Amino acid sequence: MGRVDSEWLRRFAVPGGDSATAGGTTLVCFPHAGGAASAYVPLARALAPEVAVLSVQYPGRQDRRHERPLDDIGELADALAAEVRRGPEGPYAFFGHSMGAVLAYETARRLREDGRTGPGHLFLSGRRAPALDPSPHDRLLTDDDVMAAVRRLGGTTPAVLDDPELREMVMPALRADYRAVGSYGWRPGAPLSVPIGVFVGDSDPVVTVEQASAWRDFTTAPTTLEVFPGGHFYLDRHLPAIARSLTAALAAPADGPSAGTGVRS
Repeated sequence: MGRVDSEWLRRFAVPGGDSATAGGTTLVCFPHAGGAASAYVPLARALAPEVAVLSVQYPGRQDRRHERPLDDIGELADALAAEVRRGPEGPYAFFGHSMGAVLAYETARRLREDGRTGPGHLFLSGRRAPALDPSPHDRLLTDDDVMAAVRRLGGTTPAVLDDPELREMVMPALRADYRAVGSYGWRPGAPLSVPIGVFVGDSDPVVTVEQASAWRDFTTAPTTLEVFPGGHFYLDRHLPAIARSLTAALAAPADGPSAGTGVRS
C-alpha cells in the first residue's frame, strides 16, 4: 500500500520517486470508475524520477474500504478541491482517466472559482468532453449492467467478477462510481485557462476521437490530442509513450506550441 499523504492522496514508493525534477511538478492522478489509487503505480514508476505522482484514493476501496463510497461527482470534486488547497506544495498537474477525467476537470473548475492557483496542466484520458446530454454508456441501472460494462471495457480482472466473495467486495465502489457518472450533469460556465492534453484509444467503445477532441472547447489555453491504438484501457499497453508525453509537457515552457494532434503506435 502506498504511503498516506492525506486522507485522499497516496504516494507509492518507486525507484527515484521522491526526486521529481520536471520543474518540481507533482502529477495528481484520478482513477477510473471502480479504480483505486494503486491503479497508478505503473505510471508512477514510468515517470520516476522526473515527475512525482500522487494518486487519489476514493472512499470505499483498499485502505478506505470501510468508508461509504460517494456517488456524486460534485461531492467528490468538492472534497478533492478542498484537499488540493492544502497541498501539494509547488506546481502540480492533474491526470484523470475515464471517470477520473471528469473529476480532474471539475476539481480544476472549483479551484478556479474560488480564485486559487489551479493545476498547470490537465491531462484527460478515455473520456468524452462534457455535454448537456449524458452519455448512454454512463446510464447503468443494475448490477448486471455494471458488470457487463466492466467486462466490456476490461478495467477489472474477470476473475474478480467471477468470484462471489471478491465481487461483493468491489461492487459497492463500482455501484457508487457508476451512479456518480450516470447522474453527472455538466454545468455550463466559462472555459478554463489551463493547457489540456487529451489521450484516447482509437477503438474505445465509449468515446470516439471526435468526442475526446471536443475538450479543446473547455479551455482558452493550448490543447493537444494523442490517439493510441487500443480500447478504453489503451494506456496499459502504451505506458512508456504516455510517460514520455507527460514528462515533455510538464517540462515545456508555458507558452509552448498552441495545439496539435498525434497518433501513437
